Amino acid sequence: MNNDTKTRLFPSLIDDVLKHPGQCVDNVFARVWKGLSFSRLIQRSGFKKRSGVPIIDSVFLLVLWKWIDVSSIAVFAKQSLKVFSEAKKDVMYELLKREDVDWRGLNTNVAKTLYTQQNISSSGIKAYVLDDSIKKRRGKKMEGVSCHFDHTEGRHVMGQQVLTLGLVTEKLFMPLDSQIYVSDSKAQGLIRAFKDKRSTGAKRFDEAVDQSKPEIAKGMLGRAKRVGIKADYLVADAWFGTKPMIETALSLEVTGIFRMKKNKMKYRFLSQKGQIEALDANELYHKAVKGEWKKVRGMPYRAVTIDVELDIASGKSKEPNIINVRLLFVRGATEQSKPCVGKKDWALFLSTDAEMSTTKILEIYALRWGIEVYFKEAKQHLGFLKEQTWTFASHTASIHLTAIRYLMLVYARHGNNDLRICDVRSQLKEQLTTLDFAQRLWQLFRALINGAIDGLKEKFGKLTQAVMMVIDTRIDEFFVQALQLDIFTLKMEFK
Repeated sequence: MNNDTKTRLFPSLIDDVLKHPGQCVDNVFARVWKGLSFSRLIQRSGFKKRSGVPIIDSVFLLVLWKWIDVSSIAVFAKQSLKVFSEAKKDVMYELLKREDVDWRGLNTNVAKTLYTQQNISSSGIKAYVLDDSIKKRRGKKMEGVSCHFDHTEGRHVMGQQVLTLGLVTEKLFMPLDSQIYVSDSKAQGLIRAFKDKRSTGAKRFDEAVDQSKPEIAKGMLGRAKRVGIKADYLVADAWFGTKPMIETALSLEVTGIFRMKKNKMKYRFLSQKGQIEALDANELYHKAVKGEWKKVRGMPYRAVTIDVELDIASGKSKEPNIINVRLLFVRGATEQSKPCVGKKDWALFLSTDAEMSTTKILEIYALRWGIEVYFKEAKQHLGFLKEQTWTFASHTASIHLTAIRYLMLVYARHGNNDLRICDVRSQLKEQLTTLDFAQRLWQLFRALINGAIDGLKEKFGKLTQAVMMVIDTRIDEFFVQALQLDIFTLKMEFK
């Protein structure tokens, strides 16, 4: 319950209704907005607006609209916008496509506030997690679209690939940063050039086009560490199991745990004869792993660990950079009875800590599931690239607004770990949809009451206006008390 909401005196019948615990809504959205001090974070991120609807109100609406049960901003503006603001839908679209707004900065500030308030630095395990997701999109005017290989479908598709960095612990996942990656294949450029090439939007587009995924990931990790969001591990799947990413983990002084591809990458292996051999994953399997599987205690796996050397020098560097790493070969415990073990029957993991145990490698890598849950929530419920816009700046805004909505769910879930993120999301969405419906229903009743009172104007004169004003005031106060939120101006929660 929002304790800052002032208690008002109502007639006894209404007062009895409000005292019943089932009638007052503990408005999660209002509580989270105020608890994270969003107004202060928006200002700290450099958001400004010269005229019209205040910038805080505009950001509020962009964060809010996806929680209402509507399919788009246009539908939200038509049905529900007046419930929360006097603004028009153009205010929301204009803010989305502004190239000077630092949405990454706001995403980072919200994440850092959550990191500090919930004392995440004291968590036993903290790991950076990297992954990407593809949003299939077509259209000649869609900026920043290119061709990508979608490993979930096993084919190339046109769309936008979004690389995301998160922080995961035993209890939560936090999205820290995101960036659209534009490949060289069938890339669609800008329809309209940026007004200022030094703007945030222009720099983000250059980053998307000019940098490789490892370079983008390295920048994200560096920014997270500089703002004080620290971790002990870096976890990523096989698409990031490359020499540049291993080198990045070492440069950031974190332990890298990667799933590796079974490609031609060579590892320096010391054989039983005392000779150093350069072998790839499949050669190592046949040379040192096959027939040596051992049960992993407490887990449904069998595994073999091998300590090898790896030269992570890449690019134009001619000087070798050899490091010690631990390779972990894993297969399911139920597969031991197979007469022939194929390439797909085992997985390969790499740890830059050559002394890490098998159990710990698997336990920490399992935390990567948090980012998979995030992408599922983001695509299905949090508005991931669903604003129906075509500018690259608005797409950048969308991926960060999605992350901010998820961070709000993480904040609301704090202290009640029995709840899942989807439970909190359903509760928040239900509350705001109820609020929206209640206000629209009142507008219908108000029109009926106003029509009835207008019929009494000839008899009572200006007194009818006073009666209508009293009714409006009383209803407004009731909504504030019952819903714990001033649904008309939201000024109380902005301050």
